Amino acid sequence: MVTSLHIPRLVIAAPSSGSGKTTVATGLMAAFSERGLAVSPHKAGPDYIDPGYHALATGRPGRNLDAFMCGPELVAPLFAHGASGCDLAIVEGVMGLYDGAAGRGELASTAQVAKLLRAPVVLVVDASSQSRSVAALVHGFASFDPQVRLGGVILNKVGSDRHEAMLREALEEAGMPVLGVLRRAPQVAAPSRHLGLVPVAERRSDALSSVAALADQVRAGCDLEALMALARTAPALECEAWSPQQALSRHDAVPPASGTRGPRRSPGTRPVVAVAGGAAFTFSYAEHAELLTAAGAEVVTFDPLRDEALPDGTTGLVIGGGFPEVYAPELAANAPLRKAVAAFAETGGPVAAECAGLLYLARSLDGKPMCGVLDADARMSERLTLGYREAVAVSDSALAVTGTRLRGHEFHRTVIEPGAGSAPAWGFTHPERRVEGFVRQGVHASYLHTHWAAEPSVALRFAEAAARAR
Repeated sequence: MVTSLHIPRLVIAAPSSGSGKTTVATGLMAAFSERGLAVSPHKAGPDYIDPGYHALATGRPGRNLDAFMCGPELVAPLFAHGASGCDLAIVEGVMGLYDGAAGRGELASTAQVAKLLRAPVVLVVDASSQSRSVAALVHGFASFDPQVRLGGVILNKVGSDRHEAMLREALEEAGMPVLGVLRRAPQVAAPSRHLGLVPVAERRSDALSSVAALADQVRAGCDLEALMALARTAPALECEAWSPQQALSRHDAVPPASGTRGPRRSPGTRPVVAVAGGAAFTFSYAEHAELLTAAGAEVVTFDPLRDEALPDGTTGLVIGGGFPEVYAPELAANAPLRKAVAAFAETGGPVAAECAGLLYLARSLDGKPMCGVLDADARMSERLTLGYREAVAVSDSALAVTGTRLRGHEFHRTVIEPGAGSAPAWGFTHPERRVEGFVRQGVHASYLHTHWAAEPSVALRFAEAAARAR
């Protein structure tokens, strides 16, 4: 049912990556949360790491809004699902304001998300090497697309009082409100690695300190009252909030992995789906667990770095993305769990593995023994593989029937040899044509990250497979 969602909201954008979006967005989330507001955190695009910091700042799951993977039509419903009952929603953008999927115009850009949410935009500008030119820069971003409402600017990396005065004078001439000024503060920066920031799960204590410092910096440098007033100018959002139950009900006609149905089971008969977590496997979308739960599964988290056995009663296994290459020695040292995963796969139990999960199922990673489920070896590479993909399932599996189409993204600096098994998982149709991944018995393993809200039948089919394994 379409309803009117009245929630104050802001999109935090920038002219380019590296301008300070994460600093400002996370700091704002924490500062407003400290005021007792329920803040709903969101991230435009596919990134997994920033939402971890958002969750730390707000105490709520960080949720992604990706118009490429999920389609523009799901952006507002997924937003409404996450923001339900909140006092304020803050959306951190991706890349530059108008940057999106390569060759697809505005698709998956922060600007598109802002328009779909009818949300005002705050532009975070790295002012470290400019003064009056900032007005020309901001004017260009404000006028490029009249449907994008740029409500103000936060100046980042400002050097001195005199520098601030020149910037404010230039923006006053341009008629653009300055909603905050942040000085250079390297002490609050989160450490980075080959794929971006170090995830929260790897540095929780330090991350808590960083988020607290960001809140202090934003509170001191930004006009929180003016920002909240701007957020309240967002009009009512007319849409039907996404829900996992309704999403699955619309896919009941999709053939499950067997002739039985299983999204609604009596208590005590639910299949147990174990989901890898901990420091090595931090990449997941909150909607995946919600869909599995709605499909009748009991979702239990385990840590491959610490747990020597799968959770009791495991009948399905999900191993998502993360940084197993950083923890290869520790993963290799946990031989009991590696053997348990291999035994589970050998019996035909359903396994869904994405990126890091693919590496963990390989014979070896950088020479260290992994689970040996796949006849393949993985290693770190100098080359970053990054980008959106359009894919079609080329083998029947516990996740999808042949012909199922999904959009996803790759984000890794590793390679696996061979890159595909005799029964590949996906055939990529754009931007390049190739097959990728492995389907073997109940195992579906691939580099491709997908968002199951785009195709809920994936969760339904996997829960059915887990129920049969039980």
